Amino acid sequence: MAFSDGVRKTKLKLAAVQAAPVFLNKSATTAKVCQLIREAGTEGADVVGFPEGFIPGHPGWVEVLPLSAEPAPSLFLELFREAVEVPGPETDAIGAACREANVMAVVGINERRPNTTGTLYNTQLFFGRDGALLHKHQKYVPTVGERIVHAPGQTGSKASVVADFGTLSGLICGENGNPLAQYSLSLDYPVVHVASWPPHFCPGSDVQGAVATYSRSLASALMCFVINSVAVVGQDAIEKYGADSAIVGFLQAERKKRRSTIVGPGGVVLAGPLEEEEGIVYAEVDTEGLVKLKYGLDYAGHYNRPEIFAHHFERFLK
Repeated sequence: MAFSDGVRKTKLKLAAVQAAPVFLNKSATTAKVCQLIREAGTEGADVVGFPEGFIPGHPGWVEVLPLSAEPAPSLFLELFREAVEVPGPETDAIGAACREANVMAVVGINERRPNTTGTLYNTQLFFGRDGALLHKHQKYVPTVGERIVHAPGQTGSKASVVADFGTLSGLICGENGNPLAQYSLSLDYPVVHVASWPPHFCPGSDVQGAVATYSRSLASALMCFVINSVAVVGQDAIEKYGADSAIVGFLQAERKKRRSTIVGPGGVVLAGPLEEEEGIVYAEVDTEGLVKLKYGLDYAGHYNRPEIFAHHFERFLK
């Protein structure tokens, strides 16, 4: 979906989903994704971003439960059964919604490798306005307890596609703060970046703080617009893995938080979060000014010296 004749679309409407999946229900969550895409299209959105592992829900129990005792193993079994194979009927349905809405979408899924009995990936799917599945990015390294659920990504280093407005990129949760991932993306010159986030971390950790810190860093270093799509804790998830009163209290407190935002170059919050529990955050942006911002600080180009990494690779060349 490259821009034609060198003409790049510069005025965009960006959309960040703030919602809960239908927890561990693939078909119902896919239907919700399609409905949200169509809603964004009705509002004139060009790009809509979804949270981490949205279909059929992020395995948040790894943050609060012992992983070798019930109900954790049974929850993994449910997740595996409801995970998405790519391509498949879920990707077909999402593609059709994007085509109908004339919207690009970056959708977080738990991906199941076909014909296996236990391999899952934490994946972002990139869909074009025409409904085509343009790219699949699997999370480079699962984070903390995710490692018992998800395998390390096998889709390589690329995490972007070319759109009619320039480059659309995406990263998942903590990898948005990975300096090498940021630099790799910078070489593709993103215009819009989708950062996908889970509904909560472990008790004592701060999703909102991480979203703010990492997205402002990305928006400043890459000089791009960042869509932060953060999941909401659903009551169905609380019922699934709220094993005691302390966990239920933690999850209920997280459920009250509103965290999806859209951030502009320099780290300025342009929109969000919503006051409502669920919905879509919108921001109208003009990307023409991004070129001027690179005049002084183009970290992928004239304001960088790639050879500063050279000495780190000497040991691999011996």
